[in-house]
Amino acid sequence: MKYLIWFLIVVLVVLHQDYWQWNNATLDFGFLPRAISYHVGISIAAATLWLLATKYCWPDAAIEGELKEGDR
Repeated sequence: MKYLIWFLIVVLVVLHQDYWQWNNATLDFGFLPRAISYHVGISIAAATLWLLATKYCWPDAAIEGELKEGDR
């Protein structure tokens, strides 16, 4: 799962560079520029990814407060 999380982080970093949206004047919902709505989606995806990373990749010892100084 750790490698999947890292892969998805790289995918989000690549998708964040949305140079194809710079000159798009389309409005979503009648008021929101397409580039902004795209970044809203990226932000929601990033928040979901960090939730999954915390749930599946966080060390169990850190939750229980058992990490030593060398474990960090």
